[in-house]
Amino acid sequence: MKFADLGLSDELLRAVTESGYDEPTPIQAGVIPSVLMMRDIIGIAQTGTGKTASFVLPMIDILAHGRTRALMPRSLILAPTRELAAQVAENFEKYGKYHKLSMALLIGGVQMGDQVKALEKGVDVLIATPGRLMDLFERGKILLTGCNLLVIDEADRMLDMGFIPDIENICTKLPANRQTLLFSATMPAPIKRLADKFLSNPKTIEVARPASRNENIEQFLVKTSERGKKDALRDLIEVEDISTAIVFCNRKTTVRELAKSLQRFGYKAGEIQGDMDQSSRTAELDRFKKGIINILVASDVAARGLDVKGVSHVFNFDAPWHPDDYVHRIGRTGRAGAQGRAFTLVTPSDDEAIDSIQKLTGYTIPVHGGGAPKAQAAKPEAEAEEREPRRAGGRSERGGRGRGAAARPASEPKPAAEARPEAPKPAPQKKAPVRKPAPAARQNDDGPDDGWNGPMPGFLSVGFDS
Repeated sequence: MKFADLGLSDELLRAVTESGYDEPTPIQAGVIPSVLMMRDIIGIAQTGTGKTASFVLPMIDILAHGRTRALMPRSLILAPTRELAAQVAENFEKYGKYHKLSMALLIGGVQMGDQVKALEKGVDVLIATPGRLMDLFERGKILLTGCNLLVIDEADRMLDMGFIPDIENICTKLPANRQTLLFSATMPAPIKRLADKFLSNPKTIEVARPASRNENIEQFLVKTSERGKKDALRDLIEVEDISTAIVFCNRKTTVRELAKSLQRFGYKAGEIQGDMDQSSRTAELDRFKKGIINILVASDVAARGLDVKGVSHVFNFDAPWHPDDYVHRIGRTGRAGAQGRAFTLVTPSDDEAIDSIQKLTGYTIPVHGGGAPKAQAAKPEAEAEEREPRRAGGRSERGGRGRGAAARPASEPKPAAEARPEAPKPAPQKKAPVRKPAPAARQNDDGPDDGWNGPMPGFLSVGFDS
């Protein structure tokens, strides 16, 4: 089947062809004709299957007829993250270049002023995250009564992020007689209830079993310890033929620490996590897409919505807490028919999480057997500096000599002055006749020695770390 067989306009087919596409993916072939027939849709497909274009393309043709009104968008696309919303906006710009459609992007982390100005002019397509949309709605800056087409993208991710109450609230403010498209990689019970409540006689299009294995992605487990994770990751990076890679962590603090660690070892690494403002996140993504950096350390804020061509590898530095997140993380590679490799570093405490992932996907992930870690003796100097931070005086925290120390053969014993100090041994005491000391002779530790080397009777001896 060709795109020309789906009923799209000539202008849209021209834009698709210029983008390098000729044949639709299964989800596109199933969804586009039904959307053009104004049907409500439930689309179930894995990430990386061309799902975004499956609703963007028919929307452009539907919206080609009609006019805009101030503060009243004609269509609304809800996305869970800023990155996913920006990706949808990029698709509209790419495929709608021969149509005169206006678009506004409502996301957090940026000033409202420009967004409000765009709404005042009137827009055909409004792409928004739920939080920013509700904020502007409550301020009276937007009306939803003229919105006749609603798209809920990544609905299962909306559920994970707690946006379902917001989506239900938004749906009540839209016209009852509207077309609704809901897309999700999985269909948990709360999403099914949402679809039953707000969609009218929807057509379900499922191109793969929910959360099933993507055959284009080779998956592996790498067994390690909590302290050995950084070593294991660097060994994999050295062994694997990496073009561009994304490393996922569960915590924002881990993202920051790991990115700095990789940079110290000379890797072109960057980071993206939820504490960064939108301009910084956008700048870091641009650096990654342009190849200025080729390793992006990210939290799950980037697991969905990142569509970067040529991502050859995904590394899960932490096993994800939710099995659905695993599917979306590894889905950043192996996109559009390309091959990809995904590695998950696992410790004994991750057994339950891995079991949940394998039950969800129906696939037993093999343990990686290649690329054994390099010998500890061969570790670069940067690692020694990371593990033994130097003090200002030129000595490490472990008492080693600084740069001024002369090299000494390993077999030569250290002089007594350089030897690690040991706990002093008490001097041998001459055995004196047993006699009862006078009461005035026994004093505290600051006074003269009375021959007692232990704690004072009746007191607790407590040691303090220096």
